[in-house]
Amino acid sequence: MRLPSEEPDVRVPRLVGLMAVDAYDAAHVRGLSLHAPDRPDLRAAAVDHVVRQYPRPGARVPREATVYVWFDFGEGEGGGGIREPRVPRPPSGGLRRELPEPGEPPPRHAVLSLP
Repeated sequence: MRLPSEEPDVRVPRLVGLMAVDAYDAAHVRGLSLHAPDRPDLRAAAVDHVVRQYPRPGARVPREATVYVWFDFGEGEGGGGIREPRVPRPPSGGLRRELPEPGEPPPRHAVLSLP
């Protein structure tokens, strides 16, 4: 493990995407402390991933400043939703189209005639 920096001002590292334990180490090496408002015991969140941080990465702050990190998205921030493939998939070949629900009559198509 590297020793903490002795510089008076340091740049905030990018912590988003890191596990809590790695984010703690990255901040500590630069002489910064880490605080997680949504996790009172930061050590218990060891394998959770940081989804947001303040101040932003690259900001210059005094050594021993506190960087705030969050492990859960806030109300209305989303998170991307579920991304696993949905089954059953439409049959392969040709254009993919929505299949009718069981018991529904097949869709009617307009028939055009030539003059």
